Amino acid sequence: MPTRQASTASSLPRLSGFLKVAGPGLVVMLADTDVGSLITAAQSGAKWGYSLLLLQLLLIPILYIVQELTVRLGTATGRGHGELIRDHYGPVLAWISYAGLVVAGVGAIVTEFSGIAGIGDLFGVPRLVSLGLPAVLLLLLVFTGSYRRVERVALVVGLFELVFIGLAIAAKPDPDAILKSFAHIPLGNGDFRVLIAANIGAVIMPWMIFYQQSAIVDKGLGWDHMRRARLDTLIGAVISQCVMGAILITAAATIGQSGQGTKQGLETVGDLAKAFTPALGPLLGQAVFGIGIIAAAFIALNVVTLALAWGFGDVMQRPHSLEKSPREAPAFYAIFTIAVVAGAIAVQLVSNLVALNVAVEVMNALLLPLALGLLILLATRALPEDKRVKGAYK
Repeated sequence: MPTRQASTASSLPRLSGFLKVAGPGLVVMLADTDVGSLITAAQSGAKWGYSLLLLQLLLIPILYIVQELTVRLGTATGRGHGELIRDHYGPVLAWISYAGLVVAGVGAIVTEFSGIAGIGDLFGVPRLVSLGLPAVLLLLLVFTGSYRRVERVALVVGLFELVFIGLAIAAKPDPDAILKSFAHIPLGNGDFRVLIAANIGAVIMPWMIFYQQSAIVDKGLGWDHMRRARLDTLIGAVISQCVMGAILITAAATIGQSGQGTKQGLETVGDLAKAFTPALGPLLGQAVFGIGIIAAAFIALNVVTLALAWGFGDVMQRPHSLEKSPREAPAFYAIFTIAVVAGAIAVQLVSNLVALNVAVEVMNALLLPLALGLLILLATRALPEDKRVKGAYK
């Protein structure tokens, strides 16, 4: 008994230490399962059954490795991603990198608001309300809170995405069909290859790189926190891909199984909601689906808009921190506000939300060479010799 009590007592400080560091990785990974990602996963399951599930599992280590580099850079240098690019490769390349972030960020913001609007349409809520309310809440959260407060709210909201794992279980997928799908990968089909690209773009996005590195800096984490920050990132990567896999499984076991999604796929958020009605019933299924989508959209909006604001401050060398007031960092808060408001307004013009989301994820995949290339270059040049990637991991 004394041994067990001693073990418990010794583990409490470790848990406390981890909880103080955790946040940037979990938040960015929960944001990774944003509306565009979830819709892409659902479209994959509806059209191709479980065939793209293996890809979701293979992307876990890749997702972790990419974001671990941002942890390494942030904790070792105490500087944001755009700032490091500017210092080591000049302002031109920094602006090119930020331009890629803007393209990916604008696409992501529109998809998040489109998801919220789609849920509002499903329940008959006017778009002025369904788009205006989350925009106002997001602005109030950032303008009146510190980094830690914004992070806590994002974590609480983001955890509602775990409802999708419960829904996947309720859909009662066929384990044999899942295993057989691993041997049936129709790479010769052009539509299948587009969804491969979309799923890769849905998992690794430029704004994630900018956000996590800046969040680590804003939170004040240093190299002493590296091990715990890595664990934070690893746990987040596993949760992210479990949610993506759950959405794919649910769609495959319902819409895909019935053949409703095999020809033209899904075209509206209402079509997506149908994947969740067989197990829980029309009303409860749509309600749970709506909660998950709104949670995913809100946390992603928080992350993407902050990434744009932090990135702008990096390349412009202007004050950019949630620890500063709007008066102290006017450019930071201005970019954040413009991104939120413009995104909400733009969605008023969107019709086919599902097609838009898949197209944005394909675009993210096309932007990856720029984002990952600069990340790897920084990892080999900006880091001190003893903190660089080495050996088999490299």
